[in-house]
Amino acid sequence: MTALLDMLAFGLAIPVLPFLYEELSGGQTHRAAEMAGFFGLAFAAMQFVFAPVLGSLSDRFGRRPVILLSNFGLAADYALMALAPNLAWLFVGRVLAGITSASFSTASAYVADTAPPEKRAQAFGMLGALFSVGFILGPALGGELGQANHRLPFWIAGGLSLANALYGIFVLPESLPRAQRTSFAWRRANPVGSLGLLRSSPVLLGLAGIALLNNLGHDVNPHVFGFYAMDRYGFEEELVGRTLMAVGIGGVLVSGVLVGPIVRRLGERRALLLGLASGTLGFGLQGWAPAALWFWAGIPLINLWSLYGPAMQGLMVPRVGASEQGQLQGALQGLRGLCALATPLLYTQIFARGSALVAGAPYWLAAGLVGAALLLALRAAAPVPAAKLLEVD
Repeated sequence: MTALLDMLAFGLAIPVLPFLYEELSGGQTHRAAEMAGFFGLAFAAMQFVFAPVLGSLSDRFGRRPVILLSNFGLAADYALMALAPNLAWLFVGRVLAGITSASFSTASAYVADTAPPEKRAQAFGMLGALFSVGFILGPALGGELGQANHRLPFWIAGGLSLANALYGIFVLPESLPRAQRTSFAWRRANPVGSLGLLRSSPVLLGLAGIALLNNLGHDVNPHVFGFYAMDRYGFEEELVGRTLMAVGIGGVLVSGVLVGPIVRRLGERRALLLGLASGTLGFGLQGWAPAALWFWAGIPLINLWSLYGPAMQGLMVPRVGASEQGQLQGALQGLRGLCALATPLLYTQIFARGSALVAGAPYWLAAGLVGAALLLALRAAAPVPAAKLLEVD
């Protein structure tokens, strides 16, 4: 429920955020994309610094307080976006969201606390399915509401985040027993120190390299899809929302229905390879797509890429102890934040300046990065030894 409300609020804002940037940038689409890149960089910098802190705090005080803090912070961010009279106010909101945006990574640690080893991939798949459900309902509703008023979806998103915080106060139980909590230490909580956990074994380091390349490719859609669809295919808010809804429907099917059987049949490693191969082909098709119909044809492949997350978690979670799960998820979130320090400017600048030279340039780059992750995974994604599983459990 926590993940669903979080992603529903996030999904509401996605189809209208590019139009808000455009409104506050004087109606210039390419300038709006450039400003979105700088604001995304600020969000990523805050996330990179604070995600490991919140992950370590969740190992010390439990998952529930961190989820509450995140949801209250996001409610304030959406309210600021709804009210923002200029880009400066919008910038403040993005900084606040970057500081407090930890609910999904903490929810991942919650799953790691509670799911038995043989069901972890399926549990992470269900978490991904709820992410996709939010992307079905949120963008569709946000796109429809945005036709009437660009600001209305942000108010509703803020209300959902506030409701999520209240749900956490009155309903959500704590998942981390006091006996499994660990002391807070700045050497683990600072961004560089938290990444040390990912260097604690050669296999974790290799998996972290895969995650780094995959995250760099993943960030193309959050940063340029709305602008790209507006510019290349003439989409308006409603069609942006419906396209994201289609992505969400396929994501629910893969994450909620197919992940468990596929991972059981193929194992985490081969499921990871299949997911990365699908993402590479999907982005390649969308970069080439001369018309919206071809872009939509890449959506099923992008949906199958959803195998990546549960398979990666299934390979990484058993390699650390119960008291380090928050640190692991914080480190992974910090790694995503590190990638996001580069991708906002990278993709928006490529869209603003490179699309005139190579149509679909941002998506070709994403395909290359996910393809590089696939090549690394062929060597680095080793299965978890049975002895290690027994030792951790």
